[in-house]
Amino acid sequence: MSKRVFTQTFGVVGAIIERDGKVLLVKEGAHTKTDVGKWNQPAGWIDVGENPAEAVSREVKEETGFDFELTGMLGVYSLLRKDRTDARGTPHAIKIIFVGKIGERQTELAGDTIGVKWFAPEEIYAMDLQTLRDLDIKKEVKDYFAGKRYPLELLRYTVSK
Repeated sequence: MSKRVFTQTFGVVGAIIERDGKVLLVKEGAHTKTDVGKWNQPAGWIDVGENPAEAVSREVKEETGFDFELTGMLGVYSLLRKDRTDARGTPHAIKIIFVGKIGERQTELAGDTIGVKWFAPEEIYAMDLQTLRDLDIKKEVKDYFAGKRYPLELLRYTVSK
């Protein structure tokens, strides 16, 4: 993994995965240091050169153990984490959030997460920064259940040679 610095905005992908009216969240492992034990959506940094659509599938697989089939985009969210300001700067993520379906078969979790659990929207809305990693997840869940969706064609990935 590359060294992470926060002197500029950075790209993150994430997923809202719903089944039977509940949303799948992952419990953060020790790699996050300040967010260990908090619930988060399956999400992560986009590696340099990586297609964001492939990045979200990779992150969902690593963090939940499920294969992820993208069906649309929920939106683009901007998250400034002033609670995490330190010598490296203030994290400001530009998050591309996808929606989709997961497979039935779950494999082993990567070391980044220590558990997965389905939550009713009301349970997520009641969470605070002691239990939920990023409060913008509440807005994403509300947008999801409000039916907001954008076609995958909205994302254009180009490699210039």
